[in-house]
Amino acid sequence: MKVVLKLPRLSMNMQQGTIVAWRVSPGETFKAGEVLYEVETEKVTSEVQAPCDGTLLEILAEAGSDLEVGDPVCRIERSDG
Repeated sequence: MKVVLKLPRLSMNMQQGTIVAWRVSPGETFKAGEVLYEVETEKVTSEVQAPCDGTLLEILAEAGSDLEVGDPVCRIERSDG
């Protein structure tokens, strides 16, 4: 099933973040819990983990992109059932 992942709220006060780096490239597979990308907020840089097993289909927010919580980050194909 194809799914769009959105920028998660990583802290109670988080409103926006900047994509710092991608750890997975389009076409690569990943397992649940693996780091997909890093996001910087006003206080800290955090790693965002995959919520499921899958394949990264498309990056919708390149490194350096400023996003609001809930904005689309990438499209994946779930492979965990």
